[in-house]
Amino acid sequence: DNFDETIQNNDIVILDFWAPWCGPCKQFAPTYEAMSEKIDGVTFAKINTEDEQELGGRFQIRSIPTLMIFREQIAIFSQPGAMAESDLEAVLNKAKELDMAMVRKEIAEKEDKA
Repeated sequence: DNFDETIQNNDIVILDFWAPWCGPCKQFAPTYEAMSEKIDGVTFAKINTEDEQELGGRFQIRSIPTLMIFREQIAIFSQPGAMAESDLEAVLNKAKELDMAMVRKEIAEKEDKA
């Protein structure tokens, strides 16, 4: 419930799928935290795959950490593995600049062909 609300009520949401036993997740946590304080206009959320197995399954999370970005309720980015702060910042800036009208048009065209 909280997940769907978060996606619906925020323009850009980045999700960090993680688990308490995951070493790379623990190493990435300070980078994710630092970016959450540095980047405006983005909602940062963490999803513990141990507690939220249904969400992990819904998004076919196979390895952690995995980062996903939603913009206007559309998944626009998904990548397993931790990222360097500069790479994460670049991806978030691209997400902010993305022409969502074009994204919606491309989705509609794919659905028409299906």
